[in-house]
Amino acid sequence: MSLIVVDVESDGPIPGKYSMVCFGAVVVEPTLSKTFMGKTKPISELWNPEALAISGFSREDHNTFADPKEVMESFANWIKFYSKGSPVFISDNPAYDWQFINYYFHYYLGKNPFGYSARRIGDLYCGMVKDAFAPWKKLRRTVHDHNPVNDAKGNAEVLLQMHKMGLNIPIK
Repeated sequence: MSLIVVDVESDGPIPGKYSMVCFGAVVVEPTLSKTFMGKTKPISELWNPEALAISGFSREDHNTFADPKEVMESFANWIKFYSKGSPVFISDNPAYDWQFINYYFHYYLGKNPFGYSARRIGDLYCGMVKDAFAPWKKLRRTVHDHNPVNDAKGNAEVLLQMHKMGLNIPIK
C-alpha cells in the first residue's frame, strides 16, 4: 500500500459545473521526491474569479493548460509506477480534493485508481492524540502557498511527523 497526498486548486466549489485548475501529489516516503503536478484546461464556461485567484493563475493562463483526459492518464500512470499495492488517497480536505480527482478520473478514464475512499490527515492526527480539535497544521515544514505540490508536500510532512510519533503507516 502506498500513501499519496493530493492537493487540488479549482475555479469553483464543485466539479462538472466548475473546473479543476491544477493539482499536486506526493508519495509519502522520507525524501518526498516522488511528485506529480497536473494543470487542466477548463471544462466549463463558469468560473469564480475569487476561487481561481487562489491558484495564482488567470483565466487566460487556465485556458492554456493541458487537456484533462491527457493529464488524468498521466496521473494514473504516475500512480501505477510509484504505488506498491493499492494507492491510498490522503488529503487535508478530501471533501474538496477528492471530489475533483474522483470526478475527473471517472469522467475521463472511467475509473479511479484510488478506488472509492480517502483519508483526512486532520482526522488521523486528532484520533492519534485523542483530541477532536487538535491543531495539526503546525507539523508542516513546507509553506502552504496554494502551489498544490508544495501543499501536498507540507501535508506529507505531517504524516512523516505522525509516523515518528508512533502512527503505524507504511513509510518506505
